[in-house]
Amino acid sequence: MSVPREKGMALSVLVVLLLAVLYEGIKVGKARLLHQALTSLSISTSQQLIEETDQHSSSSDSPQVSRTHLRWFLCHFGQSLLHVAQVVIGYFMMLAVMSYNTWIFFGVVLGSGVGYYLAYPLLSMT
Repeated sequence: MSVPREKGMALSVLVVLLLAVLYEGIKVGKARLLHQALTSLSISTSQQLIEETDQHSSSSDSPQVSRTHLRWFLCHFGQSLLHVAQVVIGYFMMLAVMSYNTWIFFGVVLGSGVGYYLAYPLLSMT
């Protein structure tokens, strides 16, 4: 059983539109994760300076500092995974647009607009 041509095109446009929305959501997720990591780093750096001045010693890392480094590593790892996902989705959208189909192009443009509209208010929610 084959899918009629119009239904196939509508499904393709819908998939590309949802990919574009997801692309915008991942961009916001990366920005939030970076903000969270930088906030975590600045707090831990100030805590580390306070601890060093209180202890007046250059002993090995305290458990608080090692937890901070672990948190930083996990944030960086998560951001790297999001970056890979964003690049892959971006290339899929580029390939879809390079099919030179007007409806697919409009799906990408509309999806990017909808994704921006839905995702960017989430940046201010912290």
